[in-house]
Amino acid sequence: MKTLSPARWLLVALAAIGVLSSAILAGCGRYPIPDSTAPAKTITAPGAQVRTEYPPLATLPPVSFPLDNPYSDAKAELGRVLYFDPRLSGDGSTSCNSCHPANDGSWAVSSPISFGYPGATHWRNSQTVINVAYYTKLNWDGSATSIEKQNDGAWSGTVAGNVDSAMAEERLAQIPEYVRRFKQVFGTEYPLYGDALKAVATFQRTIVSKNVPFDKFVQGDTNAIGDSAKRGYDLFKGKANCSACHNGALVSDNSFHNTGVPTAPDFQTNALRQITVRWQYWARGVSEDKYATMNSDLGLYYITKLDGDRAKFRTPSLRDTCYTAPYMHNGIFGTLEEVVAFYNQGGGDDANEDALIKPLKLSAAEQADLVAFLKSLCGDKIIVQAPTLPEYQVWPGVKLGGTK
Repeated sequence: MKTLSPARWLLVALAAIGVLSSAILAGCGRYPIPDSTAPAKTITAPGAQVRTEYPPLATLPPVSFPLDNPYSDAKAELGRVLYFDPRLSGDGSTSCNSCHPANDGSWAVSSPISFGYPGATHWRNSQTVINVAYYTKLNWDGSATSIEKQNDGAWSGTVAGNVDSAMAEERLAQIPEYVRRFKQVFGTEYPLYGDALKAVATFQRTIVSKNVPFDKFVQGDTNAIGDSAKRGYDLFKGKANCSACHNGALVSDNSFHNTGVPTAPDFQTNALRQITVRWQYWARGVSEDKYATMNSDLGLYYITKLDGDRAKFRTPSLRDTCYTAPYMHNGIFGTLEEVVAFYNQGGGDDANEDALIKPLKLSAAEQADLVAFLKSLCGDKIIVQAPTLPEYQVWPGVKLGGTK
């Protein structure tokens, strides 16, 4: 047998490690790959029309936790408490729960546009936390690729939490209960901002649809949904072509589309909203001419700077959607009936509208059936009550007010 030199042995070992690492990552990816990420198939049978098959609707797989942020009960519980703590915002007034309330089953505020940091305002509708574990892209424009990164934007963003990471760590360090818990979960002497993001993300990954009638139906219980919902399901897959964008286990293709959603009216009448929209243009490097002339949310364009991506937004999941009104990236529609009517007429009036959006010509009865199907995607409300927050502790020998 030919003897390999030490250098050759090193190369062989590195190659083996690379193969093993690839196999591990393929099996335990950072995020689960639900059916919705499978590519659509174009099928042409002899003598038949070309048709496209999309990943079928299915039950959600178990949540997969990131390799760098594995699950533990203690971490999820710490994240639950932090989720409700407003001290992780600049002025101590806003928590994750403020914009994504956990006590009503929606996990999203009911106003069309979410409020912002005091003195400012947001510019988009608040998305629900339900099933956030299954998204590969976060935010309406896909600007965050993990829940941890999205949480950072929510806590530190100028029109959101507006907190400085060092200030957040200082506040956490002055709360003995947090010092104890962070040491238990992460092994650090004092709480770290990045670990706080991980803890809250772990908690959020536990907020998953449960006891969904349609899931029981696809598992074989034909009585789990009514006849109207069954007809709506057929329309969803067929005449209405909803499956083109809403498919797979998540009922979302995790991609981006321009459906011609009208501009939020108060973008032009509300000074604070106009300031936020213009600031978004400036902060995201939009050209001077667009900054000066446009008054709408540019969506994916902010990320890619490609004209073809203007006003494209990530497809939201339709699971538990009956709890999350209002709808669309700017909350312009208040009911599912309005959403179905919008798509039935062929979407909105936008030159960049997706070619998939066409008039559906559904009757009133068919539209009602489609809404019935959408409601069958709603499971039990997920309710989490606010915990008692741990208190600050003044350092020994120091009294409030500067007295000795």
